[in-house]
Amino acid sequence: MTSNGTSYTLALDGVHHADGYISTGHAHTPRRLVGGAAATLRGPGLLVLALLAALALASSARAQAPVFLGAADDFGVLGASTVTNTGLTEVTGDVGVSPGTAVTGFPPGIVNGTIYSAGAVAAQAQADLTAAYNDAEGRACQVDLTGQDLGGMTLTDGVYCFSSSVGLTGTLTLDAQGDPNAVFIFQIGSTLTTASASSVNLINGAQSCMVVWQVGSSATLGTTTAFSGNVLALTSNTATTGVTVDGRLLAQNGAVTLDSNTVTRAQCAAVPVVSVPVSVVPPSVPVVPPSVPVVPASVPVVPASVPVVPASVPVLPVFLPVSVPVSAATSSGTANDEAGPVVNVHGAPGASCVPGDFRLRILVRDASGIRRVDVFLDGRLVERSTRRQFYVWIRAERLLAGRHTLRVVAHDREGNQTVQTRGFTRCNRPVSPPFTG
Repeated sequence: MTSNGTSYTLALDGVHHADGYISTGHAHTPRRLVGGAAATLRGPGLLVLALLAALALASSARAQAPVFLGAADDFGVLGASTVTNTGLTEVTGDVGVSPGTAVTGFPPGIVNGTIYSAGAVAAQAQADLTAAYNDAEGRACQVDLTGQDLGGMTLTDGVYCFSSSVGLTGTLTLDAQGDPNAVFIFQIGSTLTTASASSVNLINGAQSCMVVWQVGSSATLGTTTAFSGNVLALTSNTATTGVTVDGRLLAQNGAVTLDSNTVTRAQCAAVPVVSVPVSVVPPSVPVVPPSVPVVPASVPVVPASVPVVPASVPVLPVFLPVSVPVSAATSSGTANDEAGPVVNVHGAPGASCVPGDFRLRILVRDASGIRRVDVFLDGRLVERSTRRQFYVWIRAERLLAGRHTLRVVAHDREGNQTVQTRGFTRCNRPVSPPFTG
């Protein structure tokens, strides 16, 4: 940070801002973690303890319990009046409407789940959605970002509030700082709107199932937005052409409108199974008393490598350390998983040639969990990830003109794999005219 105000980076309450201020209602002066000069005069040890205590209190205050969705958890899309689709939308998860009855556009849209048109299941999901909305709305605001665009921000877990509308232009990064249980809650007074090609990027263990957008009226996601989290809208949700959602679109009182989208119901990663060691000798097994001869005189001598036990001495069971066997069911509850992961690659170029760099969005899902995903360009590894969703920049400007091949290889925890291949053509670079004076 420089004193002349020309350029600086400010970190406050988990928000990292470049070239801008956060207004807290007070003068922009450094905060004190401990008060008074006496803390400094009593020695560095006391100051360190005070700092650690302040940081612990801040961490404790920020930690949030997840927002429980109840029956709405099974839905990728849930509306109140209607659910309307145009184009080749794919929804992984249930689709429902209640108290309305109209679900249109499937087909051509695809639902990897069940469609509920009114009825008890959709009604219960709506009731639980209302409870979840009220829970998210009732959390104490920890950082007020009213009037600020979310684009370009990096936020840690916590509750962020906006008194009215909020926009997202560019990329919002949510950083879990290594904690997969980090919860992000956004309380929005009115509308949520994203610009075209915006995105919500999850890093350091952040999971979309732990991200909640509580929207006071309606949410509109701009074309080709790559969005993460569960949108709990009081009125309606609209996903324009090419939007992808790793999460849910849930509307309490209005419609959900889709247009050639991909909506994948967010699921938290399963807790890994841990082997439990078995005790070598349980306390209940008596030890052979020293007075019992190991080999009585009446027993013929045998090679030393073969232990002999007299018939009168009971044979003790031998307990060796073993691993607890894992049943056929995986940690996610799916038995005998023999299928490879489902891989979706978004942003891959079409038939026309590519003039410059581009971004891939890769979504992977599997019942047993994802072990790793490798991305190759012309046979060279360019990215390796263990996440179900991530982005890869392809530096096409550095490639020679001609045909190139992208290959995505996904491995699940049962040893199965899926390979997706995409080809693209790098345009011929324009030839600059010779310089003439």
